[in-house]
Amino acid sequence: MYRTILVPLDGSKRAEAILPHVEQLAHHFEARVIFLQVVEPRTPPVMPEGMLLNLDQIQQDFKEVDTYLAAKQGEFREMGIEARHTVEYGPVVQKIIDVAEREGADLIAMASHGRSGMSRVFYGSVAAGVLQRVDRPLLLIRSRRD
Repeated sequence: MYRTILVPLDGSKRAEAILPHVEQLAHHFEARVIFLQVVEPRTPPVMPEGMLLNLDQIQQDFKEVDTYLAAKQGEFREMGIEARHTVEYGPVVQKIIDVAEREGADLIAMASHGRSGMSRVFYGSVAAGVLQRVDRPLLLIRSRRD
């Protein structure tokens, strides 16, 4: 039923709460897993003064994220699960949807951090944004605090 499972992560233990569920699904369906992390822009690409954003900082962010995702990929491969990873840059919700479409993901599996009230209004909710816009199955679990 599921051949490709997209797993957006943000580097937090709370986001990783989805991993045992993905492991079971991947084994059951012999699915491949694609780990994704989106690096969000910290500031506009061009500063008002016309100075370019520090490209060294973006490269450092990508390197750190790539190292993290490569470790998750390795853990899944050691369990006999085909896995790879990708790092994207841009708005998180849109990039998750774009990657799901590009990779032909049959399922997006992610943990919701469970924000409510003003923190959800202020920070927004990636899970809610994906849920409202996604055109394929979405597995959401609510993770608890660390």
